[in-house]
Amino acid sequence: MTKPSLPELLHAAVAAVGGTERPGQVTMAESVAEAIDDGSHLLVQAGTGTGKSLGYLVPALAHGDRVVVATATLALQRQLVERDLPRTVDALHPLLRRRPEFAMLKGRSNYLCLHRLHEGVPQDEEDGLFDQFEAAAPTSKLGQDLLRLRDWADETESGDRDDLTPGVSDRAWSQVSVSSRECLGASKCAYGAECFAEMARERAKLAEIVVTNHALLAIDAIEGAPVLPQHEVLIVDEAHELVSRVTGVATGELTPGQVNRAARRAAKLVNEKAADQLQTAAEGFERLMELALPGRLEEIPEDLGYALMALRDACRTVISAIGATRDKSVQDEDAVRKQALASVESVHDVAERVVNGSEWDVVWYERHEPRGGAAYRYSGASLRVAPMSVSGLLREKLFADRSVILASATLKLGGDFNGVGASLGLAPEGTEGDDVPQWKGIDVGSPFDYRRQGILYVAKHLARPARDGDRADMLDELTELIQAAGGRTLGLFSSMRGAQLAAEELRSRIPEFPILLQGEETLGELIKNFAADPRTCLFGTLSLWQGVDVPGPSCQLVVMDKIPFPRPDDPLMSARQKAVEDAGGNGFMAVAATHAALLMAQGAGRLVRASGDRGVVAVLDQRLATARYGSYLKASLPDFWYTTDRNQVRRSLAVIDAAAKQAEAQAEAE
Repeated sequence: MTKPSLPELLHAAVAAVGGTERPGQVTMAESVAEAIDDGSHLLVQAGTGTGKSLGYLVPALAHGDRVVVATATLALQRQLVERDLPRTVDALHPLLRRRPEFAMLKGRSNYLCLHRLHEGVPQDEEDGLFDQFEAAAPTSKLGQDLLRLRDWADETESGDRDDLTPGVSDRAWSQVSVSSRECLGASKCAYGAECFAEMARERAKLAEIVVTNHALLAIDAIEGAPVLPQHEVLIVDEAHELVSRVTGVATGELTPGQVNRAARRAAKLVNEKAADQLQTAAEGFERLMELALPGRLEEIPEDLGYALMALRDACRTVISAIGATRDKSVQDEDAVRKQALASVESVHDVAERVVNGSEWDVVWYERHEPRGGAAYRYSGASLRVAPMSVSGLLREKLFADRSVILASATLKLGGDFNGVGASLGLAPEGTEGDDVPQWKGIDVGSPFDYRRQGILYVAKHLARPARDGDRADMLDELTELIQAAGGRTLGLFSSMRGAQLAAEELRSRIPEFPILLQGEETLGELIKNFAADPRTCLFGTLSLWQGVDVPGPSCQLVVMDKIPFPRPDDPLMSARQKAVEDAGGNGFMAVAATHAALLMAQGAGRLVRASGDRGVVAVLDQRLATARYGSYLKASLPDFWYTTDRNQVRRSLAVIDAAAKQAEAQAEAE
């Protein structure tokens, strides 16, 4: 039988999911297949509505060998595993003459731990384990969540937290899950044969397509011990998020609460001398954290350095002592020991990393608002350490021995892929060299006609925004725009404080338009309510810039209060910017402008989500029109029709609002 062509396979898959084949999707599928076949690397920008999931799934399934697909969001993981892959596999089965298997794989803490469920949770204050089901009042929220988890454990086939609906609190889930460090291991655990996490790993070993997340991909790259099955092709969707997710995994943190918890857990498993040494070191660290001032620590203060060395050495002593002692009086000693060891090792690793003082690390101190009474006075103090850059790590670990395809709606910033490529450790496209990963970038476009469907409006007449300053003129402009649009507004703010102030002010100015504010309800509820009532506005910050998908008349005005540059006092961003400048580059453009361009591209992408959508992206920051870097930022956005004419924008919004109301009235009449 003749091998089916890629167009045949793509046509069958698109028909199976009820979609429409688009030129950009065909181009993407052909480029992905070519990269897989020749073992090269590809960055592909596929705009909203392209159907990029099938654009990479079809060539991946046709390939025949194992492919790992890593995504950033739970929503896309679920879409792939519950919708796209089952339908695509069914559609391709007759053509491929085989039925490819697929599986989802996540970090261990995402799966229910049967040992924790049945044997209890090791506690800090007493020997043995405590029965969380008995300790939690059955009428409390925690008690109800735990009872649901116990019932669910008898029904679930996956043990995956995300399959439990409705979900439970983080506190409840922590009672029935373990980290990889806390896990006893399948061979030592009484429930190893039934372990959900181990079963997920076994399914992944047998699958052609393994769907995972960016965090697990980062752990696989950073920690050396492989957690993903061997594969020769890696597809990273939502690839604009990869650098921040890898940075998050590679970031270490020390807090007084964390250190004291480690000392308590170890105290009853080691000799008194070792326990006292760690407790003394923990107290010394906590005293210094009370006094420290927020900000980057370019050099570790001498007293903090001594405290961290004492902490590191005490942890080393305890780790050796835990391995050398046994206490039969401790119930389920292996579990108690494993939890204590995980806590102490975590403290040791971060303390040692800060003490060693790598030039490639950034160390800073943070203090957040206390979360409770006197017992929690210093819970908001933390010492953090993060890599100056993850580009070298990604170049070495990601691109070395497999074909990598990176896909997103926003990878081409300022007109090319080199900015994103540099953050991933890739030299400029076309650079030759023996140790230089070869790659190419393609933009397959979007099925939407952005110039006809959307307007980019810059409020050039507004005063230049000052950091955290009063922007009365911006609030006046925002009020008028919302009135012209008849509500229907997604307000994207560069800070939570800005969103809160705007919501408070506009609720009193225009009470006829309900204003929802991020943080007042769950994000899912906010988006649901925003979509349900076209007169409603939704204000918020970071997660709204990237996480809202509301096609139709409920979102016809997207407002950005100002260009979302990182804060000047952001320790990691400012350190990265300085490093570029010290190397002779333009730190502002490489770091701050790239960060802003990516967020603005994502934010502007909230406007047009379907072929019938119409509306305006309004940027209430004159710098997009007047600053030298404005052209770079505009080149990163969809190709909307551009204007600075406020009256024309109001008229356009009024026309769009009237058309939407007419359509709503017709729908009601029918």
